[in-house]
Amino acid sequence: MKKIIFVVINMNVGGTEKALLNLVNEFPRKKYEITIFMLEKYGGFLKYIPQEVNIHYFSDYYSIKDLLNNPPRYTFIDLLKKGKIFRAFMIIILHIITKVLKDRSLYFKYLLRKYPTLNEEYDIAVAYDGPMDFISYFVLKKVKARKKLQWIHFDVSKIGFNLRFTSKIYSKFDRVFVVSNEAKTKLLKYLPNLKGKTEVLFNIISPLTIKKQSTMGLGFTDNFEGLRILTVGRLSKEKGQDLIVPVLARLIQEGHKVRWYCLGDGNLKHDLENLIKDYKLEDHFILLGSDPNPYPYINQCDIYVQPSRHEGFCITLAEARCLRKPIVTTNFTGAKEQISNEVNGLIVDVSENCIYEGLLKLLENKDLRKTFSQNLLQQDFDNENEIKNY
Repeated sequence: MKKIIFVVINMNVGGTEKALLNLVNEFPRKKYEITIFMLEKYGGFLKYIPQEVNIHYFSDYYSIKDLLNNPPRYTFIDLLKKGKIFRAFMIIILHIITKVLKDRSLYFKYLLRKYPTLNEEYDIAVAYDGPMDFISYFVLKKVKARKKLQWIHFDVSKIGFNLRFTSKIYSKFDRVFVVSNEAKTKLLKYLPNLKGKTEVLFNIISPLTIKKQSTMGLGFTDNFEGLRILTVGRLSKEKGQDLIVPVLARLIQEGHKVRWYCLGDGNLKHDLENLIKDYKLEDHFILLGSDPNPYPYINQCDIYVQPSRHEGFCITLAEARCLRKPIVTTNFTGAKEQISNEVNGLIVDVSENCIYEGLLKLLENKDLRKTFSQNLLQQDFDNENEIKNY
């Protein structure tokens, strides 16, 4: 039996975590022993991890979490206030060194100096939440495994990406996986030295699970009689929910009987609430909060919109396709690998006006919505070949 460990931040309700759940559910239990190692015990997907999967946590993470994530000057001042003068100056000196070298390896080494290598040895260790520098370093230095894999879930041209660190650290992995062909092209533009070890593995979905769970739970409960528009995803700048509030305002002003729902939670929630108030859309733009089972909502909506500024492989878009929804999506990395424009959905540029025009086209053309759904019915969502690739 082969032993595989996946290292992640947590099991928050998000696309990367959903992709991991889908993946571990596909592994034959008699052939593979799976472990999920989390930096922190947190997330709405925790209860959905299969019972056969081992779950471990980084017990010391909370003692270093602030040192990893807070600005160094705040950490320095905080340590001084606590009388930890030596540690305060050590942290600031290490920060200066890492700034000059553009490489946080020395800083990570200091933070993990008292943490031993994991006792168990694995056949494969996966730095799954990538790019996330600390997890990459942790897998290389604190996990024993015959082979080590780095997984990239995002468009590296759109996020904070430490080129010097990743160039050095990724070359030590046996394989680097990215979740779309376009994402691979962008990664290799920055790190051409990885060409020989970089491969594409699309995030997988489970059509049977999606269809089954789409009939479970209530979904919408407001008895709205117009057209329901839905967007699913973490409430954050990169997911683009702030772009769609003005779009809805225009549609309402023009007399369209629509209501827009956002399923998800995140740090953009407060800004969205203020934006909704500014546009007086409290009765038209509904923040539903987070739900580990989004499928009843997707199944019941009339149009699905994905307004992201950037993605790696958008798993919620794949789920909306699986449920044959008419789709408008922005042209982020990997969108064209899921949607054929004007065939089974609309791909528009990342702007309020382009999202508005695409959505208006679907709202005013019932036959086009029907055509997109029918064309999605012809698509094969069987994961067999992709599972073989895995």
